Amino acid sequence: MSRREEYEEKARALLEPVVEKCGLELVDVEYVKEAGTWYLRGYIDKPGGITVNDCETVSRIFSDLLDEKDFIEDSYVMEISSPGLDRPLKKEKDFQRSMGKEVEIRTYRPIEKQKEFYGVLTAYDEHSVTIDEDGAERVFERKDIALIRLAIIF
Repeated sequence: MSRREEYEEKARALLEPVVEKCGLELVDVEYVKEAGTWYLRGYIDKPGGITVNDCETVSRIFSDLLDEKDFIEDSYVMEISSPGLDRPLKKEKDFQRSMGKEVEIRTYRPIEKQKEFYGVLTAYDEHSVTIDEDGAERVFERKDIALIRLAIIF
């Protein structure tokens, strides 16, 4: 397990009970380096969306826990925010919630000379995702999918 994965796992273990106690859902935790600065981000959500107050409440409690446990060696910026409308589908819950809705799939390598696909999510399991692409069923192996999220239609 990499240091980044270890930090994400420990942060998730600390953050999940805090988020649940606040009546929210923990969507994801990431530890990433951007422009030379490390960021520890927690993404939270609830039906109807989260507020700035939700983020602030979770952030204050989580910050205190991070100070107490002090398991991250580097200096970093901690953020708690919404996953946004374009959040990727990662968990079982995300896929269940998105059944019957239009999704965007991006693949690592071209399939039939394209890497972006749009269609209605009709099935999924631990190995594959199936969409209805204009009446044609298309099945993707999960290992080939770089990103899957709800399609944003303007």
